Amino acid sequence: MSAAKDQKAAAPITLIEAITQAMAYEIRNDDSVVVLGEDVGVNGGVFRATAGLHAQFGSERVIDTPLDETTIAGLTVGMASQGMKPIAEAQFDGFMYPMVDFIVCHAARMRYRTRGRLHCPMVLRVPWGGGIRAPEHHSEANEAIFTNVPGLRVVMPSSPQRAYGLLLAAIREPDPVIFFEPKRIYRQYKELVPDDGEALPLDVCYVLRDGTDVTLVTWGAQVKEALEAAEKLVEDGISAEVIDVATLRPLDFATIAESVSKTGRCVIVHEAPKTAGFGAEIAARLAEESMYDLLAPVERVTGYDTHIPLFRLEMKYLPSVDRVVAAAKRAMAAG
Repeated sequence: MSAAKDQKAAAPITLIEAITQAMAYEIRNDDSVVVLGEDVGVNGGVFRATAGLHAQFGSERVIDTPLDETTIAGLTVGMASQGMKPIAEAQFDGFMYPMVDFIVCHAARMRYRTRGRLHCPMVLRVPWGGGIRAPEHHSEANEAIFTNVPGLRVVMPSSPQRAYGLLLAAIREPDPVIFFEPKRIYRQYKELVPDDGEALPLDVCYVLRDGTDVTLVTWGAQVKEALEAAEKLVEDGISAEVIDVATLRPLDFATIAESVSKTGRCVIVHEAPKTAGFGAEIAARLAEESMYDLLAPVERVTGYDTHIPLFRLEMKYLPSVDRVVAAAKRAMAAG
């Protein structure tokens, strides 16, 4: 390999490029893997997540579908039940709702319904969340809906490296995975991501920063704000531990509980609406299992109980670094 090619292979890539890289690796190395969705073929997808895959692997492996989410979902479940490993794209989070019947009534129940005779090794890739000035139905934080469905795994990466490793693991998982991709950080920063086919473990939380005073728990795009808040809290002498949940269902609660047993305080950050958001589940588990470790009430910094607004108010809706810092300070003052 030439020095130029070595340099290109080692160049840092964005989260969206890591997604593309993971899909290309699996298509190349597993004949049962196919990609399908609206405009994913010739055009490379609305966010260019599949750019170059159609030219490289052809129309039998990278399939342009009609503009019909219900058909995409049904086709994906059918292919998965018959031994293939389809990776479907929902294009936008708000386009998932016509797919819910097939996801909930069939994909999630396949193993249960057939007593293990059939599996449904499918991945539904979903560009997720706000922050890109999109119109209605194109910016939603609806992950909590799917964490309530037995039989589904719900995964959300927060960096290029985790996007690559977690998507590889999701594709190889024998049961259905909803793979939410925070589109606000698709191209926000780059990391070195070796294309080595090494998957990261699902069902675990990642401790991104050690701390002793307060635990910041979050996922997806809000990991950035949590890490920035932790840096800012240092100015006030507060040491914050930052946890990226990464796999929401099944939840690795043990890692969160271990951190809270050390810090005594917890701030949960997510951009979904507050009521019945997934942060409420984590807070409830802490109340049930870690009550005697808590020195202060659990704080939640979330979106508001309304739809993500259009761009003039969008950033006011999303949890900010200042809101996270204020919540951590309240927790410190309370105990």
